[in-house]
Amino acid sequence: MAEHTTAPTDIASSTSGIATTTATTAATAATVPAAAAAAYAAPERPINVAILGAGRIAQKMATTLTLMAQDPTYRAYARPYAVASRDQARADEFAAQYGIPVAYGSYAQMLDDPEVDLVYIATPHSLHAEQAIACMEAGKHVLVEKAFTVNAEQAQHVIDMSWQTGRLCAEAIWTRYMPSRAMIRRLVEDGTIGDVCAISANLSYPTTHKQRIVDPKLAGGALLDVGVYPLNFIDMAIGGDGGGRSIARMETAMIPYKTGVDAQSTTTLFYDDGVMAVSTCSLLAVSDRDGAIWGTNGYLMCRNVNNVECIDVYDKDHALIRSIPVPAQLTGYEYEVVACASAIAAGSTECPDMPHADTLRMMRLLDQIRERWGLRYPCE
Repeated sequence: MAEHTTAPTDIASSTSGIATTTATTAATAATVPAAAAAAYAAPERPINVAILGAGRIAQKMATTLTLMAQDPTYRAYARPYAVASRDQARADEFAAQYGIPVAYGSYAQMLDDPEVDLVYIATPHSLHAEQAIACMEAGKHVLVEKAFTVNAEQAQHVIDMSWQTGRLCAEAIWTRYMPSRAMIRRLVEDGTIGDVCAISANLSYPTTHKQRIVDPKLAGGALLDVGVYPLNFIDMAIGGDGGGRSIARMETAMIPYKTGVDAQSTTTLFYDDGVMAVSTCSLLAVSDRDGAIWGTNGYLMCRNVNNVECIDVYDKDHALIRSIPVPAQLTGYEYEVVACASAIAAGSTECPDMPHADTLRMMRLLDQIRERWGLRYPCE
């Protein structure tokens, strides 16, 4: 059994029988609407979530799980159970900070714990495939941070293991699970802005001070770190996830960083029906992060494609006719956790919000972009 620290918290001792039941929890007063979770059936008991990694993004998931456990809308779905680090002291500190009951000083200890239901993998991209496969081989379900893997070949191996083991395997690109996704799609499809002609999305943050972002050995660079968001925004709004469009042609260019990874880039996608989409990302600059969808009768401005805050609707005279707020959230990560818990309860190996086919399609697009640039990572 793993060496760990345990807080005085009631942890369910059985990991069997995670079956679907009707959620009966009440909504929170004003923080998060119950409608966000209503579409997902809750499991018979909250799933035990272990966090693999103890960096910044792991901290956000820990905050999310702690808030979910305290929230009457979300506590039926998941509880923070454990954190795994390569260093016991760091794991203990992380667990104490977020009130997590169990802390492992190695990843192997986590794999040996039968109480773990779902592992959230929050390590560098270069480690995702190996760790996800190991978790599923140990009987754990996995929620893997974006970028899902380094390339599509690795992604296929991971998904093959999901099929072989019957374990859930989902990509943690949070914007795919958010209510804003359906809100934007409805506005696109109901003719509010007429026929869609073009779309533009960008996301940029100055992050060259972070070693993992600029290290080619860790599959660093802007594309896999932030570029996935504008590309997924485009795909969700007008693209291949049921939109009936396919990419007919692509043009792309990038400027390298001194370490050899991509510092900033732009990619233009030309769809088979004449719609054009431009995606821009950078690890050097601050950008407005907007997503714009242009139609024959008006356009949509989606503020912050990394977590849409509101959707502004303009008419053909550039007059703002509607500003649509997005539902309040705990952190935004709760949606992917709820989707995973519901899928596990249903015995599914994938989440409908980000099925394996969508993950593979997006990974192939990332591969094609990097191939045009001539960019390969040492781990490939």
